[in-house]
Amino acid sequence: MNGSIEDPDVSSTGGSHADVGGSGPEGGGYRVGTSVTRVAQPPGALFEAARSGDRLALARLLTLVERSGGAGREVAALAYSVGSEPATVGITGAPGAGKSTLTDRLVALARSSTEASVGVLAVDPSSPFSGGAILGDRVRMQGHALDDGVFIRSMATRGQLGGLAVAVPEAVRVLGAAGFGMVFVETVGVGQVEVEVASATDTTVVVVNPGWGDAVQASKAGLLEVADVFVVNKADRPGARETRRDLEQMLDLGPGGAWRPPVVETSASNGEGLQELFGEIERHREFLGSEGRLETRRRLRAERELMKVLGARVEERVTKILGSPEHAGLLAELAAGRIDPYGAAQQLLEEALIRGPGGEDDRSR
Repeated sequence: MNGSIEDPDVSSTGGSHADVGGSGPEGGGYRVGTSVTRVAQPPGALFEAARSGDRLALARLLTLVERSGGAGREVAALAYSVGSEPATVGITGAPGAGKSTLTDRLVALARSSTEASVGVLAVDPSSPFSGGAILGDRVRMQGHALDDGVFIRSMATRGQLGGLAVAVPEAVRVLGAAGFGMVFVETVGVGQVEVEVASATDTTVVVVNPGWGDAVQASKAGLLEVADVFVVNKADRPGARETRRDLEQMLDLGPGGAWRPPVVETSASNGEGLQELFGEIERHREFLGSEGRLETRRRLRAERELMKVLGARVEERVTKILGSPEHAGLLAELAAGRIDPYGAAQQLLEEALIRGPGGEDDRSR
């Protein structure tokens, strides 16, 4: 792509230094304490600026990734070519489990124990008014606003959470290319796609509260399959010990394996248990680093990402021919019983693959 892109309006949120990412209706980044005007820059220039430490350019790159399209694909290709993949930690759990406060504390521990810059991708629900992220996660992480080594980005679901299964890995890769050594991915809940997004990381932390659910509910959510570490947060409340016991029993009945997810009790609001939790995350990373497990896990993730991108591209092409004469004709044939849905779908798929991304016929090339 040779054309330039124009960044959406970017607002200031007060404070100084650290870019906390962000999204308004267009998902644009917010640079704290900075007055910003619209600037048209090609993705390549933005990418080089971000790698040089320009946080506003980084926010704009993530906006392009969220929007997808040609510019987003160019950004993804640039990031992929660098080959710098950060250590990633996914944090998921039911709403109200205290994930944002927990993430905030873990970021502080990561910054104090390592020299690496830390990124946070917080998957927020969309605002019903603006369409942007509600930004609740970032409100709870304002303690890092003065730290240039922390970048927090809210990614709005915009009612299409499935798209984040592709956007989040690309955003992580962009952060890695920009020099971030560790990235936390926090999701808004424990739906199927949210768990999938959180588990597209090196280490997945599942957060529950005392008295939350039971073994059946946890199994339905797929938590046993994706969790590398369990956290019973708000452990100063009644029922924490029983919840931990239930989780341990579930793990006893599980398939087992070389790694048994530890169960850690924390109280993120007062910092209790956070050092132990961070230690378990580090221990899991050391476990992955042995016997090529990390490389194997990342290779499998790359294969799944490829299938998701492939599915998204096919869906994009199919969508372009909906309402076309071919589609209308097939609907008439289907309604008359002269063709079955599978046959109609096959014809539409073949037509979609023949046509190019812009609707042109690839056979004419």
